[in-house]
Amino acid sequence: MRVSAICIAVLGQVLVANPAFAQQPDADAHTATAFCDFADSQEISVRYNNAPGKDDTHNGKVWLPGGKPLTLFVGAAVSLNNNPIPIGAYSVYVIPNRKEWTLIVNKNVTPGAAYDQTQDVARGPMELGEVDSPPGQLQVSFAHTADKTCSIRLYYGKVGAFAEFLEK
Repeated sequence: MRVSAICIAVLGQVLVANPAFAQQPDADAHTATAFCDFADSQEISVRYNNAPGKDDTHNGKVWLPGGKPLTLFVGAAVSLNNNPIPIGAYSVYVIPNRKEWTLIVNKNVTPGAAYDQTQDVARGPMELGEVDSPPGQLQVSFAHTADKTCSIRLYYGKVGAFAEFLEK
């Protein structure tokens, strides 16, 4: 009988507390995630801020879309431009120019930390293309292009930029 009373009390608290939690604003309203599974079910993913921002993508400087670097989660050893990237979490930056973009994988994942080039693990050129329907904010996706290849795709304005991660 005592166990039943405890269960009812706990259930009542959960039911009363649940609407309060639902009314809290979503701090990550502009956070999005993209995934890619390799043929052996290992995964690579990225979490990013897709809040609209000003178009500063042609300045040749390190770009933080939405004011934050992308966060890359690597579940299998991969490489970018023949540079090995071990399993772990990384910050991802982009250096955009009019004719070329560079993707940077950096081992410093401390929130709010300034970009430090000495922490770079890998850099790679990105192929560029033009999109027909420009998104209003950054969009990131992956394409599984081969058993051991996941292509990251960044779309911003009229630009589509692509780079490949190869599983080791």
